[in-house]
Amino acid sequence: MKSAKIFSVAILLSFIFLSGCNKGEGLNIFSIEDDKTLGLQVRDEIASKPDEYPILNKTSYADAYSYLESMKTTILNSGQVTHKDDFAWELYIIHDDNTQNAFCTPGGYIYIYTGLIKYLDNASALAGVMGHEMGHADKRHSTEAMTQQYGISTLAQVALGKNQGMLSDIALSLVNLQFSRTNEKEADKYSVIYLCPTVYRANGASAFFKKIIDSGAAQPPAFLSTHPNPENRVENIDNQALSSSCAGGTISAAQDTTAYNAFKAMLP
Repeated sequence: MKSAKIFSVAILLSFIFLSGCNKGEGLNIFSIEDDKTLGLQVRDEIASKPDEYPILNKTSYADAYSYLESMKTTILNSGQVTHKDDFAWELYIIHDDNTQNAFCTPGGYIYIYTGLIKYLDNASALAGVMGHEMGHADKRHSTEAMTQQYGISTLAQVALGKNQGMLSDIALSLVNLQFSRTNEKEADKYSVIYLCPTVYRANGASAFFKKIIDSGAAQPPAFLSTHPNPENRVENIDNQALSSSCAGGTISAAQDTTAYNAFKAMLP
């Protein structure tokens, strides 16, 4: 029954594609349940590749995970996350100091590299990045992008069990998925929206981009999309935070910097 439904939707959306409507921009043939199932598969694929994704043990680094879990819970409890109760929102730390990256799969599986944590200077900056990545999952950008990238007919075949060999490749491709300009701007926007009611500074994400600009890095980190450029993202994030009249942003200097440095010291 579910496959037949997906197939019917695929036929309808294929007609939309052939009609030239927006070339699939914003279309998503996946359901919320599909996001959850696909995210779980990505999590399992990542867990099966410890050399490529060396995830820190949650028992051995319980204090570090507790710090991040508290940050994640604060964002989820902002009242602004649409799929707060639908997705898993599991969190993992990848031990790679050379990678300044983070990503969140469909279904809310959050991965943050130690390289990014150690690169940032305060809790609000990391909360901003975390909010950005959670925004991609909450607004379902990955499955939207997959609808465009792989095409309706291919995904319909996968859904019907006719091309299961592609499923693993599709799942892992989500880790390095390049989002559109629209998706990146929306994730920046929701990072501000999520943080606005919290103790963190609503424009926390802009600190990351400011640091990239100040460093003059010739090769931006993987987290940084080439569009829109960092200067525009800083301006957009800061302006939105200013215009939002946030009641939050009450984090103290000790919590924002001193406690964050203590958290970084917990990492290998």
